Amino acid sequence: STEACLLAGLALKFRWRKWYAEKHGMDEDEVRGVYPNLVISTMFQAAWEKLFKYMDIQPRFITPSWKTFTIDPAQLKDVVDEKTIGVVCIMGNHYGGQYDPVWDVDKALEQLNAEKGYSVGIHVDGASGGFVAPFQEGLPEWDFRLKNVLSISASGHKFGNSCCGTGWVVWRQREGLSDSVAINVSYLGGSADSYTLNFSRPAQGVYVQFYKLLRLGHSGYAEQVANQMAVSQYIRDGFVKMQRDGKPLFTIIDAVGQMEQKVCLPVVTAMLNPELSLSYDEIDLQHVIAQGHWYVSGYHMSMHHPLKHSEMPLFTDMPVEQAMFRVVVKNNLTMSMAHHLLHE
Repeated sequence: STEACLLAGLALKFRWRKWYAEKHGMDEDEVRGVYPNLVISTMFQAAWEKLFKYMDIQPRFITPSWKTFTIDPAQLKDVVDEKTIGVVCIMGNHYGGQYDPVWDVDKALEQLNAEKGYSVGIHVDGASGGFVAPFQEGLPEWDFRLKNVLSISASGHKFGNSCCGTGWVVWRQREGLSDSVAINVSYLGGSADSYTLNFSRPAQGVYVQFYKLLRLGHSGYAEQVANQMAVSQYIRDGFVKMQRDGKPLFTIIDAVGQMEQKVCLPVVTAMLNPELSLSYDEIDLQHVIAQGHWYVSGYHMSMHHPLKHSEMPLFTDMPVEQAMFRVVVKNNLTMSMAHHLLHE
């Protein structure tokens, strides 16, 4: 899905460049000298760091609270300007599994575009949630039903059950979006458009994904997601029951533990209870659990700025030294395996 994000980002950049040149009466050479920006939360994955570095785009970060992990649409007015090519909404961040409120971001952008005369759209990064959210009930509209959603990307190899390296991107329309990244090839007999960064590439990911879509269908994926959420809740309940000195051992900080919107990825995120003042942290916990052949990733609540290479806090209200850990429940993690994990 990294390639999908890069292509979607480029399409946004080319769309903005045409709009900006027309607005300011610039020719193509002049507008190329303008430095554009892209708005995204600090929950972004490495694909977007590559976009900022490789494609010469300035990141504009919105730093969320640790109680939500999501973009606050009210902050858009402080970071969006006429050089903004788009806003990325993360449909399932890889830290806690929460969904950015695309529906509220769409409303905020609609108002901002009307007031300022901008033409800023949304890319939905569904790297993780692209094969989860469509099969969950209770979510507001988050896709092309919203006017300002221009593109959606998804990873086929995360929750889509395809092989590694399978990614997807869908644009709202061809004109002004996907046609800007298409390359027409006619020297192989006939004429065809290529939308990929790599021209020659293996096809197994597409075939495996096609088989899974045919084999499972909408109902199969929905059943799979429901089972993953049930296993997640089993693990979450197990964490809640664990105590030390009469106090909870863990603080649950994923969407189910923190937010009103309970629909999220099948992810359990927690941190050791700060009130216990333990002599070890979540990183130590990761190493100990690994001895039982489980990989539960622990990490500090910090990030490195992709261009300045300086340390930044992930959240507005948590120190960078604080750590957390997560358990990602894929479709092959059974209840019996979850029981074994809790025992470890």
